[in-house]
Amino acid sequence: MTDYRIEHDSMGEVQVPQSVNYGAQTQRAINNFSISGLTLPRQFIHAIVRIKRCVAMVNREEELMSEPLFIAITSAADKLLTGDYDDQFPVDVFQTGSGTSTNMNVNEVIANLASEHGDLVVSPNDHINMSQSSNDVIPTAIHISAAMAIHENLIPAIDHLEVAIRAKSRDTGSMIKTGRTHLMDAMPLTVAQELGAWAEQVHKSGKRLHESKKSLCQLAQGGTAVGTGVNAPDLFAEKFCAAISLDTGLSFVPNPSLFEALSSQDTAVAVSGQLKTLAVSLLKISNDLRWMNSGPLSGLAEISLPALQPGSSIMPGKVNPVIPEAVAMASAQVIGNDSCITVAGQSGNFQLNVMLPLIAYNLLQSIDLMTNACRALADQCISDIVVNERVLSENLARNPILVTALNPVIGYLAAADIAKKAYAEQRPIIDVAEEMTDLSRERLSELLDPLKLV
Repeated sequence: MTDYRIEHDSMGEVQVPQSVNYGAQTQRAINNFSISGLTLPRQFIHAIVRIKRCVAMVNREEELMSEPLFIAITSAADKLLTGDYDDQFPVDVFQTGSGTSTNMNVNEVIANLASEHGDLVVSPNDHINMSQSSNDVIPTAIHISAAMAIHENLIPAIDHLEVAIRAKSRDTGSMIKTGRTHLMDAMPLTVAQELGAWAEQVHKSGKRLHESKKSLCQLAQGGTAVGTGVNAPDLFAEKFCAAISLDTGLSFVPNPSLFEALSSQDTAVAVSGQLKTLAVSLLKISNDLRWMNSGPLSGLAEISLPALQPGSSIMPGKVNPVIPEAVAMASAQVIGNDSCITVAGQSGNFQLNVMLPLIAYNLLQSIDLMTNACRALADQCISDIVVNERVLSENLARNPILVTALNPVIGYLAAADIAKKAYAEQRPIIDVAEEMTDLSRERLSELLDPLKLV
């Protein structure tokens, strides 16, 4: 049988397992919210812990907190940031919309650990939550955790993918292939030009997310309950931002309107939109890779992707484009997360958004998915592409759309007749053009030279 202890909060007594470091309010949340089994991400919890540590610094400077209490709190926070206590934050994502349960969960764990430091009695509300409210802590944690994840993980992963694509683009040299519009044969281009478009998509997504990160660096901390800063000392927001900037290495500043910072989550919605754009780009690239790899005998077979695992439980020897498929699914999830965040962003009722835990969970999941998808696409797919030059050359020679180059010389309608005959008879365009025009083969070779067309 589990051993219990009795904890107290403003509503009375609660039985809490003897082995845990949280207290009464966390236990009430566990009892009340058995919705999904999903918990808020580690980086979000750690962002709250960083907030508590930096707030304690400001409170000590303001002489609101004794030195022994400050040392106990910061020591407890340091322990949590090692990750050894990550199992002490079990509250479901689907909880009170302000995230109060998670804020109190962190407060209680820090208070419990801090109370072990000497003979102190540390209160989760009076001491750990001093100069704060859940209403400014949770929005601040969303911004800090997302900004750090984008800065430390996602942007480096995007850069890594761009480098991998550009390196493969250089490797392809002047290889020329049939272009496709509407999935149909079109004018030629080089493989490098095709891959260069992918690299530019990825590059621009990185730039947009870098700009979005600047908005995330405006924080709600100091607004406390409704944005007025009640129970926080003067200039608290500025002093907190200086402390958290030093703690994280990022440049955080107070939001120009703490009321806006509490009541809306427009920044999170905007960042999610940029993550969705990256997901759309990765989905496009993944689908191009799948088409180009299709076959290997009856498809396009323009490239060969790395063979990573058996592709079928019944068809021996079948190998599938598993990394592009996995990245496509991750992208679909991020697009879905954006819809969820959009709905949650509308839930800023008067002075507080009340879907904050949902925004935190989905935003951080999207950042993690895009980080891992970029690296998987770079390292397990793009870097090891083999271009099938023979197939490219054969397809290019049969491409009737090359006749487009003759438009200025013989006119669109005459060129169309040549294209239709070449297609019907499955013959090279130059042979048919030589029969149907008075142009010499030498002149046709010059006009239809793919190198000039790209």
